[in-house]
Amino acid sequence: MARRGLTRALVLDAAMRLADTEGLDALTMRSLAAALGVEAMSLYHHVPGKDALLDEMVDRVYAEVPPPAANRPWREGLRRRSLAMREVLRRHPWALPLIESRRTPGPANLAYHEATIACLRAAGFSAAQTAHAYAVLDAYVYGFVLQETMLPFDTGEQAVEFITDGLGDLLDDYPQMAWFAREVVLAPGYSFAREFEPGLDLVLTGIAAVRGERGTGQTDVRDSG
Repeated sequence: MARRGLTRALVLDAAMRLADTEGLDALTMRSLAAALGVEAMSLYHHVPGKDALLDEMVDRVYAEVPPPAANRPWREGLRRRSLAMREVLRRHPWALPLIESRRTPGPANLAYHEATIACLRAAGFSAAQTAHAYAVLDAYVYGFVLQETMLPFDTGEQAVEFITDGLGDLLDDYPQMAWFAREVVLAPGYSFAREFEPGLDLVLTGIAAVRGERGTGQTDVRDSG
């Protein structure tokens, strides 16, 4: 019999918190049971095992991302979807290597992919265009979040410290990197995070251009210098 007061939802809540705060490697059935104050065996009344637990955790991640609506412009829908996915992955960085790898996807996972394909098809994308757009958008979002989480700094101030203290005179031998550091990283207000939306708009503009669409840019990405 399941322990009174312990539910599947509570188990998943605790698993998400543990993964968010300590990382996926720290999540075991034993550590999860300890966090809940129960014996590990009692968890199996609610989830068959860790693999099933991960499936449901990934499904919860997908459930946090509003899917694009088929009755809205495709660019608007996919832009909002991409922004939301980045924010969700920043909240749950452990999910990044898992979200496209589950062999038994849950309903939120499937609904998310269904809505994305429906958005593209409603806009008249061919099968090949749908595949190309889907792949390049996800590659950009996942790749950006991966790079964002691996950078040795989080803020502009930390970036300045990294350049001035970490690299120091090494940049004297790399003039183009020194120029980039001076003009971009050391400029007031720099943050790597601010590059996400202009990059996303470049991707969306490229998708639109392949389809022969014009005048749909969100951000002016032309060189101003």
